[in-house]
Amino acid sequence: MNHHAENLLVHFRRIEDIKRESLDLPSVDLDQRRLHDLEMLINRGFYPLSGYLCRADYESVLDNMRLLNGSLWPIPITLDIDEKTAASLSPGSRLALRDQEGFLIAVLNIADIWQADKKREALAVYDTDDTQAHPGVRRLFEETGAFYAGGAIEGVHPPIHYDFRELRLTPAETHRQFSRNGWRNVIALHTDRFLHRSHREMAMRAARAANANILLHPTSGGLRHPGDADHFTHINCWKAFAENFPRNMMMMGLTSIATRLAGPREALWHAIIRKNYGCSHIMISDNHADPFEGAEDGRRFYERGKAREIVRSFEAETGIGMIAADEMLYVEELADFVPADSVKPEMPEMPKMTVRRISDAELIRRLEKGLDIPEWFSYPGIIDELRRAHPQRSRQGFTIFMTGLSGSGKSTLAKVLMVKFMEMRGRPVTLLDGDIVRKNLSSELNFSKEHRNLNVTRIGFVASEITKNGGIAICAPIAPYEESRRHNRELISRHGGFVEVYVATPIEVCEQRDRKGLYAKARAGKVLGVTGVSDPYIPPSNPEITIDTSTMNPEEAAHQVMLYLAEEGYIS
Repeated sequence: MNHHAENLLVHFRRIEDIKRESLDLPSVDLDQRRLHDLEMLINRGFYPLSGYLCRADYESVLDNMRLLNGSLWPIPITLDIDEKTAASLSPGSRLALRDQEGFLIAVLNIADIWQADKKREALAVYDTDDTQAHPGVRRLFEETGAFYAGGAIEGVHPPIHYDFRELRLTPAETHRQFSRNGWRNVIALHTDRFLHRSHREMAMRAARAANANILLHPTSGGLRHPGDADHFTHINCWKAFAENFPRNMMMMGLTSIATRLAGPREALWHAIIRKNYGCSHIMISDNHADPFEGAEDGRRFYERGKAREIVRSFEAETGIGMIAADEMLYVEELADFVPADSVKPEMPEMPKMTVRRISDAELIRRLEKGLDIPEWFSYPGIIDELRRAHPQRSRQGFTIFMTGLSGSGKSTLAKVLMVKFMEMRGRPVTLLDGDIVRKNLSSELNFSKEHRNLNVTRIGFVASEITKNGGIAICAPIAPYEESRRHNRELISRHGGFVEVYVATPIEVCEQRDRKGLYAKARAGKVLGVTGVSDPYIPPSNPEITIDTSTMNPEEAAHQVMLYLAEEGYIS
């Protein structure tokens, strides 16, 4: 363990003074990602850092993976702020750092402020500046402020967690626990994914090779907000996984590393952090922290094995050994797991080997269809947790999201579907029609592109809450733009089904039906911004169902939707 202060919290007698002072300081409310970084600074998981990097250190990290004093540090830890906040600060001033509820977490003593060169940072850290190619680069460009502030921090209170407190051990607490257990060699097992029987075999092999105990050290920093069911599912699955090791073999702790997915650089960063927690070794997979880790098609962003190479090359300096986390495959004839590289079908002298695999997508498919999951694959405790998180589709909530021109028949179809779902008596049903939402949820919005998108994403938020709680949401806005529809698909799909219905009735038919006289007024130049006349409608690129109500009646259109839902298992 490094001999350094246990944390960056000020003495408790100084806290009240700082709190009083902070009332007059400019402040920023940190989102989840920035809170994770701050927590790791305060608890010294990011030793030797004592605050956010100043510009010279930041540039040195980009260019050489080192601080100016020569200390190895591969990932820039910066506080990003917007232009307005940056303009109100100067070196020597102080900035209060608060959580989303406004609780004071720390005060930053500003030593440096500069405009970020995100292109340079992206190329150095991620090896690309293409926002489409790498989610870490996309986050850097789209979700972080344009300016960086550097300087030492004074911690007032660690970020507050109400969940799994017994697992949230600081580096000092973790190291003390190792000492109490009499553990000298400890392997860190870093993960942000589900673990199954093959991972236990992999960890046990590594432990035997290094004559070590295991710290299961998953990060909750890559997961979404703790209010998300996904967060609890992951952590309960990791707890169930840890129970399947011999007594006193494994310990579990939870860390708040905000994942960057920066491949080899991130692997080295993880090693340095785990050394701060008192570990002697770390397991590194051949695609550690790759943005495509676990991708079905086997693609990867970083060169295979690079992450292992970099961690191994710095072992003497970091003081933490690299252990290869080798993939283990289940061979039916042996009824056992063997290392992937020992299964080579091209070797004629090898006995027949039938390798069994279940991918992440296949696992979700089996859960949603209520199919069996073989005993060799995982443990009952983990499968029970996953079944709770991914119930059969017939028990999941879902959203029917209709889009199309005014007069295309969306509202009529929505009403027919609502009646059919109500008759089934299975789930609560909510209709979010365009006009109803405009009146009750978005009355202050106009019809600019920005406000139309905002109206549609508001509908999406309400629908996601209904879906999350097992209900059916029927949405029928015009929703003319692809970006807000895509946002809703991503949001709602996390919680249940999302079925996009494109009501593709031709505009001539919509104009004939013009009950509100909207098209007539638009053609006469009396109103502007009418979708299909003076404002564009971008058809969805990949809807689940396309319906033209000029060629079928509402009953037939509803029947088409019900058939799709039955085929996909949402209704029985």
